[in-house]
Amino acid sequence: MADIKFEITEQIAVLSESEKGWTKELNLISWNGRESKYDIRDWAPNHKKMGKGITFSKEELDNLIDAFSKR
Repeated sequence: MADIKFEITEQIAVLSESEKGWTKELNLISWNGRESKYDIRDWAPNHKKMGKGITFSKEELDNLIDAFSKR
């Protein structure tokens, strides 16, 4: 399996923390040198390990926020 390179370009918010210290975070992340995207996923305390997550473009995140505001 190929290495996935990432850089957290901006830490926006910690949404929750587990008893084991993992945090669910909203960050801007550059994956494999590409333009940064918004990302929600679980992270180990040192950001060396990560769980599954979901990534959004700015437009997708705006649409999600819009959908929540209409509820």
